[in-house]
Amino acid sequence: MSFLDMFNQDLVTSVIRALIPILLAALGGMIAERAGIFNIGLEGMILIGAFCAVTASFFTHSWLLGVIAAMLAGALFALILGYGAVYRKGDPIVLAIAMNILALGMTSFLLVAIFDVQGVFQDPGIVGIPVWRIPVLADIPYLGALFSLTPLGYLALLLVPTLWIVLFRTPLGLRLRGVGERPLAAATLGVKPERYQLGAVLASGALAGLGGAQLALGNVVLFTENMSSGRGWIAVVAVMLARAHPVGVLGAAVLFGFADALGFRLQILGLPPQLTDAAPYVVTLIVLIFTSRRFRKPREAALA
Repeated sequence: MSFLDMFNQDLVTSVIRALIPILLAALGGMIAERAGIFNIGLEGMILIGAFCAVTASFFTHSWLLGVIAAMLAGALFALILGYGAVYRKGDPIVLAIAMNILALGMTSFLLVAIFDVQGVFQDPGIVGIPVWRIPVLADIPYLGALFSLTPLGYLALLLVPTLWIVLFRTPLGLRLRGVGERPLAAATLGVKPERYQLGAVLASGALAGLGGAQLALGNVVLFTENMSSGRGWIAVVAVMLARAHPVGVLGAAVLFGFADALGFRLQILGLPPQLTDAAPYVVTLIVLIFTSRRFRKPREAALA
């Protein structure tokens, strides 16, 4: 297979599968960012969501209950950040880093405690999320991949315009953005900033948990230690790159999803997996460099 031969229908399908968990987590991070809480704990929230999705699916034999468990677990885990940063005025960066470490250790411990395995848990009892294929539309070349997704895949794509409408065309979105930009001014208008910030952080955790469910039950049907593998950090970069705008978050998720999918397919050409697995993170570093330059110029101009 040549390099050009890789750009086919299968690559488009792989890109969409890779971007859905990132997009869900990034949309959650965007909501928290709009409320004034910079959530870098998405990595741990994805991991907690993936573990709880697999655990619930295994014991209940229901993918739907697995998805619900992932969403609730992500929101509950995010409560640590919400309470600590909003009500106790702790540093959200320090809290989120601690949460990421906690999630890694806790899921590894529970994997042994509950399933008596280390590293990977894969069992026929785990029920994966089905693919809902829309007839006719799914047969369209290339674009058909958008109409052959899991329910969480459709939800992630629908959330982009929905959140845009909520943020920029509703009173709720106006209050949320006001709390994030001018919390004291919002408080003088009768808005309670703490409630909006806590709600935004919980929504962020719930969406990151759904990203974990998609990763563990949609893309594959298993759980491995450190399964998030940096996707939460990539979602954080997507929020930064998009300046917390839903459409921009989608574009960034597509970029990182493409890098992730292309990295796997480059292994077919004989490139070492250690090199191809680094593709999404190389793109992340490049994006961070250009993003930091873009953010630095306005500040330098203001100081001049």
